[in-house]
Formats: sequence, C-alpha cells, structure tokens
Amino acid sequence: MRIAVTKLTPEAKLPTYAHATDAGMDVYAATDVIVPAHERTLVPTGVAMAIPEGYVGLIWDKSGIATKRGLTTLAGVIDAGYRGELQVAIYNTTAEDVSFAAGEKVAQMLVQPVVQPELQEVEALEESERGANGFGSTGVI
Repeated sequence: MRIAVTKLTPEAKLPTYAHATDAGMDVYAATDVIVPAHERTLVPTGVAMAIPEGYVGLIWDKSGIATKRGLTTLAGVIDAGYRGELQVAIYNTTAEDVSFAAGEKVAQMLVQPVVQPELQEVEALEESERGANGFGSTGVI
C-alpha cells in the first residue's frame, strides 16, 4: 500500500518509520509548541495525507514521550476522507510546561483496516461468563 502525503509547509518533516518492523510511523511537530501544564494543545505537523478508503490512521503516544515527559495523545482518529493537516492533540499530565521544537517527534500513527459491522438491535444480549462486570472485575485495581 502507498499513502499519498504532502508537505503543507516547506519545513515540515514527513512521517517516518524508525525501524522496518515498527507498527507506527513517527509524526513530527512543524513548529515550536508549548504544551502548558495540565492543558491540551494541538500540535501541527505541516503534512496532509490521503489514507485509502477502508483504512484509518490512529494517533498514539510515543512511549518515551508519555513516560519521560508525561504527555498523552487525545482524539486520534484520522478518517480516510480527511485531507486537511494532520494535527496531534496532546495533553500535559504534569505540573510543568513541556515544549516541542519544530522537527521533533510528537506521536506515532498506525494505519489499520476498518471494519464497519452491521448493527442489529435486539431485545437482550446473549449471556456471557463475564456479563456486565466492568472496571476492577478481574480483581486488579
């Protein structure tokens, strides 16, 4: 599969795979950005792409950025029909402002097939071993 990608600004950096076996491609900040403490910010990447029909781009944290800098991604679904700038919504979980320099990795994107199952309304769901037991039901808190 090939995905058409275009730079919206000359200084933008195209997404890259760090290793041949990586699932996610790294995406980069197009400008210097500050993510204020306990706030969220959109980080522009300066690129747009044409994800093929039947696929979706999913934005995920870079593990090092999440664990070392306390940043996490939000709202990370890039639909096949979207042709605007790829922007990364970042939330700063820390009490300190965190900055990105232009050209610095901010997140990763996985491209995956989409399944759109037909929904069938029923009066009740089949029983299962787990049932409706949710958060904490495995004994792990």
